[in-house]
Amino acid sequence: MEYDPKTPQYNTSDPTSFAYVSARERWPIILTQGIDDVHRSNYTRNDEEELKEGKAIVSDLAKLKYELQHNRELTPIDDDGEGDVAEYNKELQALGNPQWHNVPWLYSECYLYRRVSSIFKRTQHWKSYDIFARQKMSTFKSSRPAVLELASRYKSIVTDLESKHTIKGANTQEELVEAEKILFKEMCEICLWGNATDLSLLTNLTYEDIQKLQGSEARKASEKNILVNDLDKAFSVLSEAQKQGKKERRVDIVLDNAGFELFVDLILAGYLLAAGLATTIVLHPKSIPWFVSDVLPNDFGALIQALADPQSFYSALSDDEKHAGKSAVPLSTSEVEDLQFLFGHWSRFHAEGQLVLRPNTFWTAGGSFWRLPKTEPSLYEDLKESELVIFKGDLNYRKLTADAAWAPTTPFTEAIGPLGPGSGVRVLALRTCKADVVVGLPEGEDERIKATEGGGGDSGARKWAWSGKWAVVQMSDGKA
Repeated sequence: MEYDPKTPQYNTSDPTSFAYVSARERWPIILTQGIDDVHRSNYTRNDEEELKEGKAIVSDLAKLKYELQHNRELTPIDDDGEGDVAEYNKELQALGNPQWHNVPWLYSECYLYRRVSSIFKRTQHWKSYDIFARQKMSTFKSSRPAVLELASRYKSIVTDLESKHTIKGANTQEELVEAEKILFKEMCEICLWGNATDLSLLTNLTYEDIQKLQGSEARKASEKNILVNDLDKAFSVLSEAQKQGKKERRVDIVLDNAGFELFVDLILAGYLLAAGLATTIVLHPKSIPWFVSDVLPNDFGALIQALADPQSFYSALSDDEKHAGKSAVPLSTSEVEDLQFLFGHWSRFHAEGQLVLRPNTFWTAGGSFWRLPKTEPSLYEDLKESELVIFKGDLNYRKLTADAAWAPTTPFTEAIGPLGPGSGVRVLALRTCKADVVVGLPEGEDERIKATEGGGGDSGARKWAWSGKWAVVQMSDGKA
């Protein structure tokens, strides 16, 4: 808390904020879905002790949901043997034992998921259970049309890059650089809009809705909704390092959601390696189930496994699909080949150490990234080694900016505080807006979008920033 900005943070008591809606509407639904998931898993257990623990977990989750809905005080997290419990409880005490409906949004939402994790960590048989895993893979499966479209495109691009080290149609050096820039921007924008499948927010979308969000036409239509776009700056940094012949050119990606979004993150990672814009990609997943759909190391394994045998993955029907009378639609031979190409490509990068997973408990701490240099100096020093650190998604953006109620014209470089100019870290935020905080906008832009349908108007709420329809791509060159 001592390292955070003085600008007040968003609070669950503010009726004009998405924090207010989250605490009263979204979080109870998420907990209900978690309770249902444990119920379903418990049916498959035969061990008496496991069954007993499963029932106790359901009871603890129900108790947490009751406390949340009835605006009780947040209680200290029980000691589950993990090193972050003391820090969470110290901050809770410093906040003065707040109630659920009147507490800083960022801390309380992190606390919610850490509290859920603690329920499982204190068991014998469910320690590593992920109550969100079922949803993650289900949503990835439902993204099939977009997955197949991107797999085919990726195979074509990467094959050209690796065989000819060039791009079709680019005849001069100037044309080649321009083509590389366009391709880089397309890959990053695919990565940006892949965030449309955030499971903690899109609780009511159908499979068809998700598919519409993820196709190429949707991406093109959404380009005009990127309010700030610093991708040219990011490309310049990476292409300049390549041109200088730097031996080690590392790019880090602080991951957000699993499933389809992790898939597009790997599309970007594989492209950067194949194009020579990076020599190593370091992926930063979470260490506990987090914000419903965030990536755990196991999610990476599950995705790679699905690509290893895509026909089996897409042909396997869930119980719900069977009950609905659905039948499997087999993949074509070319579709299987495209997906297995990805499996081979990404597995090779992983095996050769060019694609690395590096979890750290800092990513599931209760506070903002303003605290990084002081509370996790070794991670901070490590990130300085990177040419570019890409922060994916809404929560990472909220943490970068301390989820503070900045004026929307506040420069991004100012709002990220200790990770801004002079930090030694190059930050690139790829963020579809799903929360109130937004910075770096031109004068009058916030007011203009508020005046559009559903934008918030004179209500005092920045509703346009809740939907994921708008995005910002913002860079701060901490090495300049």
